[in-house]
Amino acid sequence: MENSVKIPLWFWIVSTVMLLWNLMGVGSFFMHVGMSEEALAALSEAEQELYASYPMWTTVAFAAAVFGGALGCIGLLLRKKWAKMVLIISLIGVIIQMFHSLVIAKATDVYGPGAVVMPIMVIVIAIFLVWLANYSIKKHWLT
Repeated sequence: MENSVKIPLWFWIVSTVMLLWNLMGVGSFFMHVGMSEEALAALSEAEQELYASYPMWTTVAFAAAVFGGALGCIGLLLRKKWAKMVLIISLIGVIIQMFHSLVIAKATDVYGPGAVVMPIMVIVIAIFLVWLANYSIKKHWLT
């Protein structure tokens, strides 16, 4: 049985751009967990202390955020309903990670108030992706 639902071009473009965005997040994750001693030593003392203060559960949240986001976007491109649940898991990971970074670890004390721009953007994009998956399900674009 063929699917006769026409999916607009913008869906494919947005889903592809969001996959690329999340793949950059995956790259950032590997740079974070694979930081060499030399690279860590090159950071300022405040940055080194901040980096050392992050518990393992924040790394798990980071992994859930970026790998979930990438997998969820692949799910969108494959037109699968499960993409929504994976993107919700990604959003939860993003919120946990950013809450720790901004509220608990107080990264703004090290990087200044401009350090809130990227976390807010990441949260907004993660919320948008959950919305997009839900919207796509309602439009019968995902099966």
